[in-house]
Amino acid sequence: SLATPNGQKVTILLEELLKALDALPGTDKVMLKLSLPVKSGLFDPLVDHPRVLRVVALSGGYSRPDACAELAKNAGMIASFSRALLEDLRHQMSDDAFNASLGGAIDEIHKASTGKG
Repeated sequence: SLATPNGQKVTILLEELLKALDALPGTDKVMLKLSLPVKSGLFDPLVDHPRVLRVVALSGGYSRPDACAELAKNAGMIASFSRALLEDLRHQMSDDAFNASLGGAIDEIHKASTGKG
């Protein structure tokens, strides 16, 4: 359990999600979309739960490099970083610069989603 008031809320959220997953009727599975956890590995019980297909992480206001660094610390989670994906794109960019920037962002986020240590 985390000591901060926000940590208390996250712990309650985790406990309630696990209860709800355990109570799901039938054999359906779910995908959870959550902000990056404040403590690495906090959502491991969700990632490992048999009723969860995938836990995807929102960038939570982090810059893309910071969001990717945090995501890489959480095995089994993948990115859902729409804002962070687009943060460096500008209308005034040439097509080549736009494509290069978008390609670099995609590569960075993909690496953070799949290249867990």
